[in-house]
Amino acid sequence: MGRRKSKRKPPPKRKAIEPLDLQFNCPFCNHEKSCEVKMDKGRNTAKITCRVCLEDYQATINFLSEPVDVYNDWIDACECAN
Repeated sequence: MGRRKSKRKPPPKRKAIEPLDLQFNCPFCNHEKSCEVKMDKGRNTAKITCRVCLEDYQATINFLSEPVDVYNDWIDACECAN
């Protein structure tokens, strides 16, 4: 008589969570990773500035906002201005 096969399955593999970027490409000077986002959730504001051309943008945020949201708002504001 042989042993019965185990019905246990290995636990599912976890997907690696990639963190979101904090530095982005500047829409004005086109330098890569030159714009940095600083978020102040206590004051509900976020500021993004370029280290090369010194362009900046400030936006209001909520507790769900991420740096990529602020960058997308900045890009949208640039497109509306043009």
